Amino acid sequence: MPLIYRLLTEDDTSAFCHKVSLALSKGWTLHGAPSIAFDPTRGVMRCAQGVTKEIEADYHPDMKLGEQ
Repeated sequence: MPLIYRLLTEDDTSAFCHKVSLALSKGWTLHGAPSIAFDPTRGVMRCAQGVTKEIEADYHPDMKLGEQ
């Protein structure tokens, strides 16, 4: 089974937690530790979390990863 990867990003708000929670509820698995960094242009903290998922279908570069 192919393993696919996504990097979820969002401002440091509850929206980020909801985005990660939604991915986990759809079978994605956390990959590594989350990251946080300051975006000086917008003056906000930004979060990132990698997630992976095994899929039945063959991987194709134009597939919509969030729909898997």
